[in-house]
Amino acid sequence: MENYDVIIIGAGPSGSVAAAYLKNQGNNVLVIEKQEFPRFVIGESLLPHCMDHLEEAGLLDAVKSIGFQKKTGATFYKGDTKCEFFFDEQYTKGWKWTWQVKRADFDKVLIDEAINKGVEVVFNAEVTDVKCSKDLQQVEYLNSENKTINVSSKFIIDASGYGRVLPKQFNLNEPSSLPARGSIFMHVEDKNRTQKAGENIFVHSFNDNKSWFWAIPFADGNTSVGVVGDESLINDYSQNDGEKFKDFVQSFEGLNDRFKNVPLVFEPKVIQGYSIGIKQMYGEGFVLCGNSTEFLDPVFSSGVTLATYTGLKAAKLVHQKLKGESVDFKKDYQDIVLEGVEVFRSYINAWYNGDFHKIIFSENIDQNFKKQICSILAGYVWDKTNPFIKRHKTILPTLVKVIDINSNTLLR
Repeated sequence: MENYDVIIIGAGPSGSVAAAYLKNQGNNVLVIEKQEFPRFVIGESLLPHCMDHLEEAGLLDAVKSIGFQKKTGATFYKGDTKCEFFFDEQYTKGWKWTWQVKRADFDKVLIDEAINKGVEVVFNAEVTDVKCSKDLQQVEYLNSENKTINVSSKFIIDASGYGRVLPKQFNLNEPSSLPARGSIFMHVEDKNRTQKAGENIFVHSFNDNKSWFWAIPFADGNTSVGVVGDESLINDYSQNDGEKFKDFVQSFEGLNDRFKNVPLVFEPKVIQGYSIGIKQMYGEGFVLCGNSTEFLDPVFSSGVTLATYTGLKAAKLVHQKLKGESVDFKKDYQDIVLEGVEVFRSYINAWYNGDFHKIIFSENIDQNFKKQICSILAGYVWDKTNPFIKRHKTILPTLVKVIDINSNTLLR
């Protein structure tokens, strides 16, 4: 049985960042990936904070060489009103830009660069059993020839994403606190894109904030378009091969015919009930990262940044443990990760209950407030010097009350 320092399940952004970092530190790493790359996956708009993680893992230059669409901010619409955020105007001192990416290309360049560093990767391999103990972890998988392979390691990182290999095996999944929602999406040839339309992500709210539309432009002239809403809406839009969704995209009032009669790159795809929780992010001999931990909602594009953050943080702690240092995965990992997750959760809830809109679309929004909110949209949700992070559970509803009082005063 071949033995490694670390076995990583999953070759997505979280697994790639973890693998590259651990290899940089001199560890012997095996990545087991169920699919062949490149492969399609959603989650195409990055946040600036993930650039820090890519840089520290030694992956940033490889990604820069691809020429992905540069993203400098985000624009939110509600009806005819819009609010633009630019990352060079944020509160936290961090990256001022990032990318919008086709994930098939993005994920492949990450794992390819990890391979270039010496990480061993086996594709088309399905993990069938894992046994964890204090000193030795054993993994059984089926390779591309349907042959059973057994390997062992000192530690396992589960970055299996929606596959959630260890959460399923060790009964760690639990329902999300967020309502069940779904998404329908496709790529189109953005033939009507204008300079005025811009090159950053556009998010259009409708259905009284219960639903929203995204448009994510890519460097090759194509654009990802999609709708998020409750499961009944997505089911309705997906009938008859998504005809209602395609009509919606062409006729949606806020888009000014931008996607009218444009060719499709692929037909609509649907994901339902993507939000999920976790009982615990670690155990004897293993730690979870990326979507194997918890997935919230795509509205603020937090998925890849949480994946790269957790992949890097998990790898650092595993490396410390392999060196014989003491690591408390609850205190040093789970509690810290959850601090950022809970910030995003507060803002996601504020999006759907309307508080976020009332603040950003209010007349005369305080520019310092806007900068502090912008840092959250940039992914810097662990910066506790930011009042909108430190008091994330109370600051938004409090500010809405102030806005309501001022509005009522003006009406008298």
